[in-house]
Amino acid sequence: MSQSSKEIGDKGEEIAAELLVEKGYEIVERNYRFGKGEIDIIAKTPDKKYLVFVEVKSRKNLEFGEPEYAVTKNKMGQLRRIASAYIYENVPEDIDFRMDVVAILFRQNKKPLIEHYENAF
Repeated sequence: MSQSSKEIGDKGEEIAAELLVEKGYEIVERNYRFGKGEIDIIAKTPDKKYLVFVEVKSRKNLEFGEPEYAVTKNKMGQLRRIASAYIYENVPEDIDFRMDVVAILFRQNKKPLIEHYENAF
């Protein structure tokens, strides 16, 4: 049975969150919505120096290209606006931030390929 795009996306977000926790990140929030957009994961780096806004892109094949290439210029702008709103509303302390991308390619009968691009844009 084929999985829907939503199911693949949800599974990818779960894998990305687990990866970040394994690397020592602290997950602050998931699926933060502002206006019509959403940031998949907001986390603090292990050293607490950065607040990281993470966009997760998952694919079940390469029919539409590699997952990381789905983060278009328009999407980057939208993510920056949402991140700015989050910082304005929720971050009283002075902390640096960055935008990361976690790309996940699910492969039949194999472990997924996972790439974490720090400071992606």
